[in-house]
Amino acid sequence: MDILGIFGDNVRHYRLEKHLSQEAFAAKCGLHRTYISAVERHKRSISLNNIQKIANALEIETYLLFLEPAMIPPKIVRRS
Repeated sequence: MDILGIFGDNVRHYRLEKHLSQEAFAAKCGLHRTYISAVERHKRSISLNNIQKIANALEIETYLLFLEPAMIPPKIVRRS
């Protein structure tokens, strides 16, 4: 299992689902655009704090960022 790949692909999937550019998404997360780019390209490992920032910005449960694509349920959104 390539956890960096799965995580990066899921970040990109959910970001695009919300129609956010990397720049807009990075601003929403409080992170830099190049950091988001590196995560999505599987080039950057990531801290737990930043994982939570990304999940919060995407308005999804954190665990969804670690599921393989075939296991991602359709349109799961964080409960309010």
